[in-house]
Amino acid sequence: MTFWEYLRDRRAAMVFFCLGLALFDFGLWLDPRHLVHPGTLVYISLLVALFGAVVLVWQYRRTKAWVNQFKSRAEAGEDALTWRLPEAHHYDQQAIVAAYNHVLREHQKTQSQLIAQQQDQKAFIDSWVHEIKVPLAATTLLRDSLDGKAPEQPLDEMALQLDKINFYVEQVLYYSRLDSFSKDYLLREYDLTKIVDSVVVDQRNSFIAGQLRFQLQGGPLTVVTDEKWLRFILTQIITNAIKYTKPGGTITAALADTPTEATLTLSDTGIGIPVDEQHRVFEKGFTGTNGRNANQKSTGLGLYLAAQLSQKLGHHLTLTSTVDQGTSVVVHFPHLSYYGESGNTLTKPTVEE
Repeated sequence: MTFWEYLRDRRAAMVFFCLGLALFDFGLWLDPRHLVHPGTLVYISLLVALFGAVVLVWQYRRTKAWVNQFKSRAEAGEDALTWRLPEAHHYDQQAIVAAYNHVLREHQKTQSQLIAQQQDQKAFIDSWVHEIKVPLAATTLLRDSLDGKAPEQPLDEMALQLDKINFYVEQVLYYSRLDSFSKDYLLREYDLTKIVDSVVVDQRNSFIAGQLRFQLQGGPLTVVTDEKWLRFILTQIITNAIKYTKPGGTITAALADTPTEATLTLSDTGIGIPVDEQHRVFEKGFTGTNGRNANQKSTGLGLYLAAQLSQKLGHHLTLTSTVDQGTSVVVHFPHLSYYGESGNTLTKPTVEE
């Protein structure tokens, strides 16, 4: 707050002060006995005006210090949510301080409760996911034990449904761990071809059920990533491609390397995404026209999680699509720089002893 802004806010009070001083001087001047000499009257008026100006400057400095406390908190953003205001000098300011500090205390109390509830919920989800995996594994073993003893078609359908259950269980687990990602990742160099192959092998039942072909183009290609999280990202993308590709279609993984980045393009020959919806496919909960189709249930979390985790790993996703022709999702792996040297490794320089 500048001094001129302070004066502008108090211009009415200054006008009344000047009018009061003028009326006082006018009253003394009307005295027929003229007990006060005009020069003395002017001198007294100047002294009173000077004293008023000093008081005004003093009040400005105190008010500016008071206002700056709010400005510093506004500039600090979230960091200021724990900054309480000190005691004030005026009763009106004390009321503001009391209200402000009360809001901060209530906010901190509510925030602590929400964090505790979130931690309890996350702990429950983690426990539930690990508990549910036991019967899932037992059911898978039971299905395998029936191979050759029961009709093949029901067994294949059971295997497919078990894969879907496991997929959604993993999705819940990774969603619950999204905020704690920084505690559970390890960047290393990996052969991207092997990771893609392993993800496709895990989805073999879905490929067989959907009568889909898979092609891998390019490679080998080494990238810096976290294998576990990248496998989850690719699983979300490939599962989406399988879901929206008609029988007889093809899903293609194309690897490429440029001076600035490595890319993995996952393309399908599916139904595609309308142009007006493509900018929202990575939004949380967005299902779009295809997701609301009666034959294809969608949670709207798959591509959202893939995009969020990619960003946390230092990668990013882009998407292009044409209706009735297919969709392509590109995973970008920017080459890392180390001490000004570009490359896609994390190899540290040799330190001479």
